[in-house]
Amino acid sequence: MTAETRIPDIVIVTGMSGAGRSTAAKSLEDLDWFVVDNLPPGLLATMADLGGRVKDAVPRIAVVVDVRSRGFTEDLHSSIAELEARGVHPRVVFLEASDADLVRRFESVRRPHPLQGDGRLVDGIAREREAVREVRAEADLVIDTSGLNVHELRAKIVGFFGNDTGESSLRATVVSFGYKYGLPVDADLVVDCRFLPNPHWVPELRPKTGRDTAVRDYVLGQRGAKEFLDAYTEVLRLLSDGYEREGKHYVTLAVGCTGGKHRSVAMAEQLAARLRDEAIEVQVAHRDLGRE
Repeated sequence: MTAETRIPDIVIVTGMSGAGRSTAAKSLEDLDWFVVDNLPPGLLATMADLGGRVKDAVPRIAVVVDVRSRGFTEDLHSSIAELEARGVHPRVVFLEASDADLVRRFESVRRPHPLQGDGRLVDGIAREREAVREVRAEADLVIDTSGLNVHELRAKIVGFFGNDTGESSLRATVVSFGYKYGLPVDADLVVDCRFLPNPHWVPELRPKTGRDTAVRDYVLGQRGAKEFLDAYTEVLRLLSDGYEREGKHYVTLAVGCTGGKHRSVAMAEQLAARLRDEAIEVQVAHRDLGRE
C-alpha cells in the first residue's frame, strides 16, 4: 500500500462447494460489502490495491475463493502473506457441511461436484476436503451449515458482520450441544458438562430445558458448577487476550452434555453472560434443543 491508498477491510470466503459460499457472499453484499466471486488467489493483493485508492475507495471487500482456482492452497497462503506484509490483515471465513448435506444439496440441483471428474459425487467431496484441509485449519471463522437453510445461514452472517467495523475486537459464539448427536465441527473449544448431575433423572425437571429457572438453579446449585464457571471464565479471559493479540476475531465455544437439553444449555447461557461482562460480543445457539 502506498501513502495514496487506504487499507480496506478484507474478508475471504471459502470452504466446501455446496456449503453456502454464494449465500454468504450475497449476505455480505446486502451488508454493503463489495463482493468479488471466484477471484484467483493471486489477484488478492491487486484487489486490495484497487479497493484502497483514495478516489471512490472501497472500505470493505469480500472475496469468494475456492478450488475452482488453480493452485488454490499455495496461492491463497502466499497471497495472504503478501497482504499481511502490506499491513492488510484479511479474515478467512470457511464454510463447512457434512457429507450427507453436501450430497443432498448437489443432488437437489442435479449438478456434479467440481472435483468429481468421472467418479462419484462422494469422491469429489473427499478430494475437496483434502484440498482445503490446511485452509480450514487456519481459518478465522468456521461456519457449519449442516441442516441450515439459506435464511438461517444469512442470519449467522448478519450476526457476525452486521455491525462489523473492521476493528480487532473478539466475537464469540457459545453453542450448547448433545454428545449423542456428535461434536460441533466448527468448535474452537469444547467444554464437557457431563460431570454435573443430569436433570433428566429428576421427574419434574425432565420436560423443562436449561432455559427454565428451575433447571438453571438445579444445575448451578450442584457441587463444582460455580467453581467450574469461575475457573473457565478465567481461562477464557486469558484466551481472549491472546486471540486479540494474534488478530483472531472469532471464537466458537461448544458446551456439551448428553442430550443438549439441560446442563449444556444452562451452562452455555452462564458462560455467555460472563463473556459479555468482559465486553466480548456474544451469540448463543442451542444446537440440539428440541431435538429429542
